[in-house]
Amino acid sequence: MKILGLLRHAKSDWGQSDKRDFDRGLNDRGHRGAHVIGEHIRAHGVKWDKLIASPAERVKLTLADALPDMAPQWDQRLYLAGTDTIMDVLREEGGDADAVLLSGHNPGLGDMLFELVSPKNENELYDEAKVKFPTAAYAVYELAIDDWSDLRDGCGTLVHFARPRDLDEDLGPEY
Repeated sequence: MKILGLLRHAKSDWGQSDKRDFDRGLNDRGHRGAHVIGEHIRAHGVKWDKLIASPAERVKLTLADALPDMAPQWDQRLYLAGTDTIMDVLREEGGDADAVLLSGHNPGLGDMLFELVSPKNENELYDEAKVKFPTAAYAVYELAIDDWSDLRDGCGTLVHFARPRDLDEDLGPEY
């Protein structure tokens, strides 16, 4: 069995219209959300062997705030990647790690839920996560594989799902 964690970048700063999308940073709410989810990830107890991430600025800043002690392996392919690319990266870069945390973007990260979880493995967490995979969301899957090269559709069960708003009511949706 392998463990896969997915962490979406925190809320980006749309006020930075003078920057290309790749270079946009986080707004204040994003920094707060990254700190909160980082504390949660550390307390959750999974020992991550490897962190693979998109090199986009908002991902870099999310990881600097959330997991400053982890050294990411940057992979350009993860910038706005779809599920096929995310799975390819995991197959190629997972190596001998038992637990891989991957950080990137929607819609790819949110769509991974539908690729990894077969109907027989759907549960209450799945039902909640399928509604929306918001900024700074953190999901953990148990994968019924022995090697990352065996990663395939339907091999996972969602065993943990958290959003900053679940951990700090001040980070709830803005209306």
